[in-house]
Amino acid sequence: MPGGLPYTARGAALDASTQVINRGEYLARAGDCIACHTAPGGQQFAGGRAMPTPFGNLYVPNITPDDQAGIGQWSADDFYRMMHTGVSRDGTLLYPAMPFASYTKVTRADCDAIFAYLLSVPPSRQPNRPHELRFPYNNRDLLRGWRALYFSQGEYVPELKQSVEWNRGAYLVQGLGHCAMCHTAINALGGSNTSKEFEGGMIPNQNWYAPSLTSNREAGLGHWSIKDITDLLQTGVSHRATVYGPMAEVVYDSLQYLTDEDVKAMAVYLKTLPQRDFAPPPTSSARLVDPGVMELGRKTFAKQCAMCHGEEGKGLPPAYPPLAGNQSITMPSPVNSIRMVLNGGYPPGTRKNPRPHGMPPFSHILNDQEVAAVVTYIRVAWDNSGTPVQPAQVSPLRPLIPE
Repeated sequence: MPGGLPYTARGAALDASTQVINRGEYLARAGDCIACHTAPGGQQFAGGRAMPTPFGNLYVPNITPDDQAGIGQWSADDFYRMMHTGVSRDGTLLYPAMPFASYTKVTRADCDAIFAYLLSVPPSRQPNRPHELRFPYNNRDLLRGWRALYFSQGEYVPELKQSVEWNRGAYLVQGLGHCAMCHTAINALGGSNTSKEFEGGMIPNQNWYAPSLTSNREAGLGHWSIKDITDLLQTGVSHRATVYGPMAEVVYDSLQYLTDEDVKAMAVYLKTLPQRDFAPPPTSSARLVDPGVMELGRKTFAKQCAMCHGEEGKGLPPAYPPLAGNQSITMPSPVNSIRMVLNGGYPPGTRKNPRPHGMPPFSHILNDQEVAAVVTYIRVAWDNSGTPVQPAQVSPLRPLIPE
């Protein structure tokens, strides 16, 4: 064919381009890009979503291929620079709500594939909205100090002593998955100490606690099987636990779409995180709870909870999670348990669990004393090793009622 490629060559080129775009879509799923860059009810990747922080609201940018509002005029080099260094096309330093401290580990080939995929999505003219940060946090020059303290640039380097599977899992967890961003405590400057990675922490402005993945008294995986870990990551439920809150969104938007091999690799890596708190948990503190509180908690549990979770708290996993011996119930922070009683919730509907069993809210039925009593009860009954909850811990977590 004069002036062009033969048909077979053009077909091969199209196939190669399609493969790169498809791979980029998969990697964008692994990075959960859609969760932040899509406003509720808005066009995918068109931005505009408010991200509350302790310093004010950040507004996530448009990353569709629109020339004016999006990344239509960006090059692959621009995109890689942003992912790898946290510096935008115009030289602007990005705020660390964008997980570039994790994305810096992503390879150039994977960044290029994600960029190719984003260029293939429908463009949107939705303009980007300026951030609303309080002084002095609206001064981007301060980010230079933050970067010096908390940002270490560089692609993931495989550990030769580990298996290919372990390294794949480490690459996904440390890089695109940016798992440590939630499961590590954030300090007053919005940074985290790498020596405390995966040791758990409150998620700023969301009032959810991301449990420690290293403490066997929280969500430490030392006693978990690989199957239980993979089930939780990919399906949202397992015989050990069920995901709710922010983690349910991660499973719904991202992890359910990963291959069995990649999810297993993540589980293999997570299983090898340094574990602590192997000693038996402390004995139940039920004897320290006021008998009146225990009785109120017992009656509330029997009336509202026992139908699904059983009188002895054994549940019917994976549909109805057990409460007896459940580490997520007895963690030092009772925030997640209180929120579940108040707000209820569903695990994510996933391809492997399309019709999950949910829990109804009780905020409209139970007052603060009753919520505190029933959460106290499930934290100390059946030899659980949790601590009591006070009514004053309940009220701030109640859902706001529109005026």
